[in-house]
Order: sequence, then structure tokens, then C-alpha cells
Amino acid sequence: MFSRFKSLGITFLLIVTFPLANMAHEGMWIPSTLAKLVIGDMQDAGLRLTAEEIYSINQSSLKDAIVHFGGGCTASVISEDGLILTNHHCGYGQIQSHSSVEADYLKDGFWAMDRSQELPNEGLAATFVVRIEDVTKTMLKAAGDLEGDELNQALAAQAKKLQDEAVAGTQYEAEVKPFFYGNEYYMIVTETYRDVRLVGAPPSSVGKFGGDTDNWMWPRHTGDFSLFRIYASPNNEPASYSEENVPFKADRHLAINMEGLEPGDFTMVFGFPGTTEQYLTSYAVDYVVNIENPAKIDMREASLNVIDAAMEASDKTRIQYAAKQSRISNAYKKWIGQSMGLERYDAIGTKKAHEEKFVQMARSTKGYEGMHSLMSDFEVLYTKSRDVKLARNYLIEMYYYGPEVIRFAQRFGKIAGTHEEFTDEELQVELNNLVAGVDGFYKDYDAQVDRDIFKALWPLFDAGCPEILSSATADKYLADLEKLDANVNKLYEDSFFDDKDELVDALDNKNPRKSVKAIVEDPLFQIGWQLLEAYRGGVQVGYGEYRNEEDAMMKVYLKNWMALMPLETYSPDANSTLRLTYGKMEGSEPVDGVEYQPYTTMDGIVSKYIPGDKEFDVPQKLLDLHANQDYGKYATDGELRVCFLGSNHTTGGNSGSPAIDANGNLVGLNFDRTWESTMSDIMFSEEICRNIMVDVKYVLFIVDKYAGAGHLVEEMDLIWSSKADKLQIPEEAQQEVMD
Repeated sequence: MFSRFKSLGITFLLIVTFPLANMAHEGMWIPSTLAKLVIGDMQDAGLRLTAEEIYSINQSSLKDAIVHFGGGCTASVISEDGLILTNHHCGYGQIQSHSSVEADYLKDGFWAMDRSQELPNEGLAATFVVRIEDVTKTMLKAAGDLEGDELNQALAAQAKKLQDEAVAGTQYEAEVKPFFYGNEYYMIVTETYRDVRLVGAPPSSVGKFGGDTDNWMWPRHTGDFSLFRIYASPNNEPASYSEENVPFKADRHLAINMEGLEPGDFTMVFGFPGTTEQYLTSYAVDYVVNIENPAKIDMREASLNVIDAAMEASDKTRIQYAAKQSRISNAYKKWIGQSMGLERYDAIGTKKAHEEKFVQMARSTKGYEGMHSLMSDFEVLYTKSRDVKLARNYLIEMYYYGPEVIRFAQRFGKIAGTHEEFTDEELQVELNNLVAGVDGFYKDYDAQVDRDIFKALWPLFDAGCPEILSSATADKYLADLEKLDANVNKLYEDSFFDDKDELVDALDNKNPRKSVKAIVEDPLFQIGWQLLEAYRGGVQVGYGEYRNEEDAMMKVYLKNWMALMPLETYSPDANSTLRLTYGKMEGSEPVDGVEYQPYTTMDGIVSKYIPGDKEFDVPQKLLDLHANQDYGKYATDGELRVCFLGSNHTTGGNSGSPAIDANGNLVGLNFDRTWESTMSDIMFSEEICRNIMVDVKYVLFIVDKYAGAGHLVEEMDLIWSSKADKLQIPEEAQQEVMD
């Protein structure tokens, strides 16, 4: 299953330990809790700010420059006019949506040379955190001794009450979220801006340099950044896109550290990490390593083999599938590294050792004797829930990341299921609206590629997915796997959803009831509908029951573990809320005989250069700048640094997060982890887990010297500082400092 990466020949030899509580730089900290938990340790590590300067609701603070970007990434505000910086891969979908064969912004890059050229992006939003409130006491009081659905309903009702009170009379939104599996609760109040425009993006030969080969790897030389701007109403409030909107005036933006970092310097990453599961039991980790990841990896590898070949053969397909391929491949390679790391570092054995310690402590501590059976209860739970979890995994891979047309056809599912509620005239209007909205799908759809993905995935789905998730129509068409190629072709030929013209013709018959009948009888629609019905009918209910039971048991487990070990400091798992993690710029020695240097330079780009290669080509202008050593003010000690490593605990969602120095200035942009570090979602090791950041001075070099968009740099505050005393000095005084 790991065939695409066997040639890398990576072997893990180190043995690490993983305590349940945090190590020196482990942990994703809620900003509002820094003062009482870790600010002292952060300052001992080099931080020169107070907790109030990082997070405050009474004055401007660093948190006000941090943006939840697009719902799945992070960005930072870097000018008073709402200019924001995030990753190239975070803006990839928007860059792709504006691209065509004639205007290939993916290949050539895009730069708005004035604000009139900045491109709007439907559906893209930027969200700021207004405040974070600890509502644990109120939520736990509402929970009382309730269990199951009654507990969930009581918690939901109390959360809604708190949320409604928090946003009354404002344009804010609020969400109450559980932490530590419901032992704590925090309410996050936010403000969202929905007019976010594309300002600049480097060519993919910079923004995706190294491609899939370098993804999750070190050394890295990827300029993974893009620039957007937030727009607001004339009174600086959130507003939908309008030509009347103006650049957002930010309360706080990050200044740029032009001095650069040295190995050992303090760093922190501020952003919205998605999901970690640091406290999973050994039984859950065993499922991930031995069942879940292998199934998902096999499915994605099959899809990627098809998509990669199609993109290689056609520029049109390359543009159509660029964002899709990136979305599929990123997690695919991560899961491979995660499984390898967890296996080589014996995560299951390490977890078991902690569980045995928990049992021993529970048995020997008065008042905790009943907790000793908890671990065997976990074993029973994970055994009985295996099939529903696996079926859910297969549905996600087949329905959401497999052949697109199955999911697309379900856009018509609502009208198919409720058509009896409409008059003929109303039904025709609904159908017309649906048909009128399909252009976006077909713009980026290739029917042959979709067929080939179906052919590649179905045998894996058929063999691996538990029988509780199935489709009678799929069984009818695809029962004979020896004739799979011809049978899939017939399936698509019998459907009108794989072709826009056929879809329009099939539904343009002036008889809306007949149109609905055609939709319901379409075989590709039926497959998607039946899979979802099977999921809702058995898998979803079973999975929900399992999650409720697991959460309840994990809540008890953590509550008692923390009570038995009260002197430790515990950080909550990531859950897409604002967090801060800290460490320092440093390399590592992840395997015997391998040393990761703390940063890379422009020389490494040239050494990797392969003319015409889809992953390692380099623009001629960049080669010329290197040949002439024309780095300007963006060099550090005479060399142009590209990426650097840090010992910050990060995960998905931290993509685009600013890397910030001890004084609160921007030094880099988080975009990845080393391959062996992908295990940190489940097991963190301060010895080998490293996050990868692009140096902000390389970002500005590309913007200014390569792209000629120096007007964007002029918007920013560039700060030079004396290495002796770290006094901040404006750019106009930089020459005096250097002298």
C-alpha cells in the first residue's frame, strides 16, 4: 500500500516516550489561559511579551491579527489596510477557480498591481476571534448527571442560550465547544468578513516547489504563500461582496522582522489547528494504525494514480484537477508517515504502559478503585464499533473523495425527495434553478477521469467495506468484477449526470414530474442515494452511539487521570479554535545518521532544479536572481533563507499560521511538518517533531524582487532590530543599525 514511497527507504530507529501530559514544547494552548498556565515557561524560553500583549479583550493584542481563513486554514493581517498572508495551498482553490488555459494563474502566478485588480472569491471568509470565555461551570451544571441523548440535548440548549446572549445586538457569532472531552467548555465569540479578494500568488513552481515528492519532507524549499485582502463596508463592518466595499482597517497587524532568526531563537505559532487526539487509548491507536489508515491510503492511492496520469497528459485537466489532487494527496502522504511513525515509535506499547500505570494508581488510591476496569471497557467498545467506523471511513473515501459525479447528482436529491410538496409550476422553478447552477461543476469535471477513478476504487470498496453500507444499484451493475471496465462504462452511459448537455436535455422536457422520475431512476443518482440511505439507516446511528459512549468514557478517563496526577499541566486537543504553540528554531536528528539543519537557502532550490519537471522546475528569473546573488534587503548574513524548522506543536489548520518571534513580529509562515512529525496528532516527541515554515523574508523577496509587486511590501511595517538588545528600529533607520 505504500508503493508510491517505498523508494524513499526511510527507517525509524529512535525510541521515544510519550507522557500523557505535555512536555516542554508540546501543547496547543488556549490564548486566554496563558497567564495561569504557561506564560512563565514561555518567557523562560525567550518570549518578551506579556500574556496581555498576546491575548486581551480590553486592548489590541496579537490575537487581533490572526484570522481563521476559509474555515480550514489560518492567515495573519500584515498591513493596516487588511492585507492578509496565508499559504499558497490554502488559497489554491481560489487561485484555481480564477485560472484558465489562457490565464493560467496556477502556472504563472497572479499579482494585482493595484487594488482594482484584486479578485473577489465567492464563499471565502475571514474570521476574527473577539473573545474567549470559560463557561465550564455553567455547562457542567446543565449537564448534571444526564447521559446519552438527554445529556447532548441539555448541553446543546445551554450552549444556545449562552451563544444567543453573547451576540445579542451585534454582528458577532458565538460557539460553545467542549475541551478535554467535556471536562471543560469555552465559548468563542467571532466576527466574520465575507469579502476576501485575491491579491497575489506565486507560480506553482515557487508555491508548490517540490510537489508531492517534497510534501511532508525536509529539506524543503517551497514558497508556500499567497496574499489576500479583507474588504469591509465603508464603516468597516462585515459585508458581502460589493464594489462599494473598501479595504478593511485592521485594529492590529503584524510587523515584519527583517533581522531574521538564528537557531535556538524563540518562536510561536498562532492559529487554528484542526484536530489532534493526544489522549487516545491504545485500542483506538491500534484501529488507526492497523485498520483505518491502511484502508484510506489504499483508496487514495488508487485515485491519485488516475488523476496524476490525467493531469500529466493535459493542461486542461491539470487545471481542472489541481485543487482536487492536492486535497487528496496531502492527507494520503500524511497518513503514510503517521502510520510509519506510530509503528516505529511503538505508540501502542507506550499507550499501554500509561494505561497500566493508570490502572495501578486507580487500584491503590482511595476513591478511585472503580476506575481499574475502565481500560477493559475501552477494549470492548472499540471491538464492537469496528464495523460502523470502517464503513464510515469507506463512505468518506468513496463518496467525498472518489468519483465526483455520485456526489454531484445528490444536489438533486432534495427535490427528488420532496417533489410531492410542490405544484408543477413551483417544481419547474426548482429544477430550473438546479440546472442553472451546474456550470461550476462541469467546468472542472472530466467524465473519463471520473470513470477511471470509479474503476480504480470500486474493487477496494467492494472488498473492504462492511456489508452494512451498500448499494443495490451498484451491485446490479458491478457484481462481476472481471467485467468491471465494461460495466462501469455502461453505468456512466446509462446516466445523464456525467454530461452537462445530457443533463439539460433530460430535464428540459416541460414536464417537471417526468424530470423528477428521470432523476430518481438515474443509476449514478441511485448509487449515491442508496449509499447515503444505508449510512443514515445503520452506520450513522451506530457511529453516533459509539462516539457518545467513547466521549463519556474519555471524559471519565481524563478527569480521573488529571486528578491522580494533579501537578502536571494539560493542554486540550485541537478543535479548530484559536491556539498558540511555542518552541524554537531548531533542527533535529530524526533517524540514525540523518541530521536536519534548521534552515534551507536559495542554493538548495538551484541544486534541486530539473528543467521542465512538473515538481522541480524553476522560473528563469529566479535562477537569474540567484546567479547574480541579487537578494537585496531580504538576505540574512549574505544568504537568502527559504524555509526553517521549529519545535512548535502544529497540525492541519495551522497551515498559514504566522510564525512569530519573541517580540511579536512575523518571521515566517507555517505550512507543513516533517514526515515523521505527522504522528504528533496522536503522539508528540519534542526530540523529533518539527514544523516547517517559509521564511517571511523569502516571501517578501518573491513579492518584490521576483514579481515586481513591491507596492505590497510598502504597505507593511518592516522592523530591523539590533541583535545585541533586540530594540525595534523602523526600516528607515536600518542602515544606521547595520553600520
